[in-house]
Amino acid sequence: MSKPAAALKGRAARLARLMPSTGPSTAARTPFVLLVVVLLGGGLITLLLLNSALNEGSFRLSELKRETTELTDEQQALQRDVDSRSQPDALEKRARELGMVPGGSPAFLNPDGTVRGRPTEATAPPPSPSPTPSTDASPDPDAPAAGPSASGASAGPSGSVPATEPDPAAAPSAEINPPPTSPGR
Repeated sequence: MSKPAAALKGRAARLARLMPSTGPSTAARTPFVLLVVVLLGGGLITLLLLNSALNEGSFRLSELKRETTELTDEQQALQRDVDSRSQPDALEKRARELGMVPGGSPAFLNPDGTVRGRPTEATAPPPSPSPTPSTDASPDPDAPAAGPSASGASAGPSGSVPATEPDPAAAPSAEINPPPTSPGR
């Protein structure tokens, strides 16, 4: 027996004989130590890559939040613009600029084909007086004459009479007859 096993008695001596204390123990630990080192190194590299991916996602998220804020501000500005142009006084002003006039009294068709109400024609209000040019300003020789043209009326941008001046020859008769309707239409 070996000296350390002889010093021990009983059960401890039997266990000491089963577990040798020399050379083979260091050789068996080497693969285990290498495995632990490789696992720790792989874990650290994986954590580094995961942290880099999370940082990249964080930068992308902050960029998208900034872009969302800018687009929300732009959308709100456009909505304010639409709201301001949708107000009744703004709509009326733009309609007058386009030459539109307020409508007359409407007539309605009942389900049986009879007409309810008496329609009236929409007429343009009289044009407001235009400001007169000052006398000290010299007329431009290249500008067309301000008076009526050879045909007797000034033509608008499309070559027709402006909407503010009603044309008596083109006006329909004073009596308006509704067109005949058939039931079910």
